[in-house]
Amino acid sequence: MKIFKVLISLLFIACTATVFGAVSGIEPGYIMACLTAVSVIPMPAGVLGMAITKELWINDVVANLFKANPHLANAYNADAFVYQGKVVHIPNAGSKPAITKNRSSYPATVVNRTDTDITFSLDEYSSEPVRIANAEKYELSYDKRASVMGAQYASIAETIGDWFFYYWAPTVLAQMARTTGTTAAATYTGATGVRNILMLADIQKMQKLFNKQNIPQMDRFAQLDADMYDQLLNQLNATTYRDFSAAMNLEAGVVGKLFGFTFLAPRTTVLVYDNATTPVPYDPSQTPTAATANAAGLFWHKDSVIRALGQNDFFENLNDPLYYGDVYSTLVRAGGRVRRNDGSGVAALVQA
Repeated sequence: MKIFKVLISLLFIACTATVFGAVSGIEPGYIMACLTAVSVIPMPAGVLGMAITKELWINDVVANLFKANPHLANAYNADAFVYQGKVVHIPNAGSKPAITKNRSSYPATVVNRTDTDITFSLDEYSSEPVRIANAEKYELSYDKRASVMGAQYASIAETIGDWFFYYWAPTVLAQMARTTGTTAAATYTGATGVRNILMLADIQKMQKLFNKQNIPQMDRFAQLDADMYDQLLNQLNATTYRDFSAAMNLEAGVVGKLFGFTFLAPRTTVLVYDNATTPVPYDPSQTPTAATANAAGLFWHKDSVIRALGQNDFFENLNDPLYYGDVYSTLVRAGGRVRRNDGSGVAALVQA
């Protein structure tokens, strides 16, 4: 890799010398020799710590955010409704007008349509600042700054992705169902006892719920954790699995389609609920230790959940005199919610 970089550098110097020589009349060989000499002179401390182009870095953060979290691409995009990078304000039309067939009474009754607004604040996600010692810029055999940046946007993408499931988590009992299979050991870390495994009938129950709520057939999605997904696969025979996997598109994060739902690649955890009569979801910052914690999968329609990204920023402080090196950190504002107040179009399948 180093040899390749050296060859590219020499090629660039040669091209530069040829062009400059043609314009100035100076022998290109002299120009190339001077440029080569300058390129190998050890630079003083701090020169290698060139500033990063923030726009490119932020674009990388956003691109990785969607690559690591396919569910974000399958939601209503409210980026255009973000104000001052921090608040989402979406005008929401009121109820549909009543329709009368073969009207015979006049004048018709005039009614007002009451519109409501969907408003929510975006949360701020920021990475811990990372220091790269001055000596490390010269002594290490790899680009530590690139490594630090990559680790930061991978970590922030994973965290934001987990929180969006919580933003969309149903809290209304009518939008929840329990698994109904035979019992097996609890899969969520920290939970004890047994849980009913996921059955195909449970997925079909989600389909029935969406059909009764008149949710459009297109753009229905599902996300299961690794254990529930494995239970699903164990329910499929060879023919059903072939039909399920026909929709596989790993680049888009899709692993299959069943009962009208497009299943996204499984994650370590999707949602975790307590065992109340109306289960309450734990947020990702909590580590449930309750023996009765239950894992859950999420089912939704693309237009029934909202996602929004606000202000994004990248911070760097080169040659910091207090830390004797460079310091980097990242900030992203993001948020979401269920679009309809009654929660329709979003459902959770919670372990029983």
